[in-house]
Amino acid sequence: MDLKKINSLTELFFYIFNKQEDKNKILLSSLKEPKKNYSWQQTYQSIINLSHELKKHVKKGDRCLLISENRPEWFISDLSIMLSEAITVPAYTTYAERDYEYIINDCTPSVVFVSNAEQFNKIKKIVKNKNFIKKIFSFELLDEINNDDYINIRYFLDLNTENSIFKTDINRKDPACIIYTSGTQGNPKGVILSHGGILNNCEGAIEILNPLIKEDQTRFLTWLPLSHSYEHTVQFVQITVAARIFYAESIEKLIKNMNDCSPEIMTAVPRFYQNLYQKINASFSKATGIKKVFLEKMLNLGIKKIKKEPLNLIEKIQDNFLDKIVRKKIKAQFGGSLKTFVSGGGALDKEVGYFLNAIGLPTLQGYGLTETSPVVSCNPINDIRVETVGPPFKGNEVKIAEDGEILVKGENVMLGYWNNQEETEKVLINGWLHTGDIGIFENNYLKITDRKKDIIITPGGDNISPLKIENELVNSNLFEQAIVYGDNKPFIVALLVLNDEKKSSTEDEIKVEIEKINKKLSKIENIKKFFTINDKFSIENGMLTPTLKLKRFKIIQKYKNSFEKLY
Repeated sequence: MDLKKINSLTELFFYIFNKQEDKNKILLSSLKEPKKNYSWQQTYQSIINLSHELKKHVKKGDRCLLISENRPEWFISDLSIMLSEAITVPAYTTYAERDYEYIINDCTPSVVFVSNAEQFNKIKKIVKNKNFIKKIFSFELLDEINNDDYINIRYFLDLNTENSIFKTDINRKDPACIIYTSGTQGNPKGVILSHGGILNNCEGAIEILNPLIKEDQTRFLTWLPLSHSYEHTVQFVQITVAARIFYAESIEKLIKNMNDCSPEIMTAVPRFYQNLYQKINASFSKATGIKKVFLEKMLNLGIKKIKKEPLNLIEKIQDNFLDKIVRKKIKAQFGGSLKTFVSGGGALDKEVGYFLNAIGLPTLQGYGLTETSPVVSCNPINDIRVETVGPPFKGNEVKIAEDGEILVKGENVMLGYWNNQEETEKVLINGWLHTGDIGIFENNYLKITDRKKDIIITPGGDNISPLKIENELVNSNLFEQAIVYGDNKPFIVALLVLNDEKKSSTEDEIKVEIEKINKKLSKIENIKKFFTINDKFSIENGMLTPTLKLKRFKIIQKYKNSFEKLY
């Protein structure tokens, strides 16, 4: 299939649907409600039925806000919105009321989709007086709302009437969605992504995943919010390869869910892999005797392989043996069928990358941002280079500016920020997107060295990466979270959140651990002083983005006085 000839994401779905010999094969499965499965046929008919109803309330280019946890109805609603020639505006279920208010006022949706009463209650006061909102569509019954104001989509999903597909006038340059960035600083910006941009991303992704895709349905587990550009695009990659899509219950039940559905491919953000690394590493450190010897040997040989250092004959035999008795058992804890993890949405620490690949959990690090639909580059399975984010996807032009900033050009680059020409012009210059990330090329593999805005500059003019130091801190089993500080200061200081089981650690114990970490850092990167806090940064307290990134600017603002006291 030539994705270049496909005009829209809905056309992609119908094309793949028509290719299915068995249209009763399951496409969408909810692990929260195991009986809730949608076959290709049911999904197809549901999309058409719902878009016929939606067409009564929207015209081409209207926005439809979608607030829901991950579930099959999310996918059906997204495709129905696009088929009705409207634009999907996904929103995180973890947003605060003021975030919803900002987004609703900014994108003025004609229709709002909510999954249930819990999600509706978050926006109930806001939508009351908005004349531009014509209807509320819900996945479940809403008792508190007048029947004239809302439509339960269940009726259309269960409808047996054979509505025919209507002709649409959508092309690759038309907006498919407006995705509001998580906003580590200030208000979120609405990134307008085109049908062609996401299709272009699918093309690059298929090239990366081809060696892993089998004839039968490949199983994907989805847990990252579909309102995030990364997972939003992944759903179309899943369609392109005619996969079976499982929706996880929650991040807390992720390992259980992996055992429930034995996924072959799973996408996640670096924080998930960091937690995985800490847990597996902690269990390894408790091993004794022959088990400890096996684990250490497996790690050493695995790291040699991933670094492309040749193994001698004895090492090859040992590695083969350890594959069968150690790596196979580790894999079994994650469903036993995993072919690869894909990491995106932030920088994966190299120590974590080497570790996971060495123990038999292949992890492909990619790079992108919402503004690039979102992937720019990714490591291929047959040539993983842990300290890089892989070669650029086809259809992407990537170059490094004189100051080291990564610039991207191509169909995958956003159309602009919604209602924000000023911000658009700041980052889109002569067709080149200025990413704000600093990087270099190593043998055509892109390597991210820092984030432009987050660089700490010392009074002596040295540039320090806070992310590098923070990764070293959270790789320790003592610290759960960390933020370092020191722009234009004589030395680096840190705010630390201890792991739950280490809350009783003394100041001296923390100092000993900091000294160990300092030995891995250059002199100017050394942490000289620190303070600890009891409360973890979370989505609920506004200190983490929905994809678990620290809101550095906000945290530093809140603890500015404590940081300054250390000087």
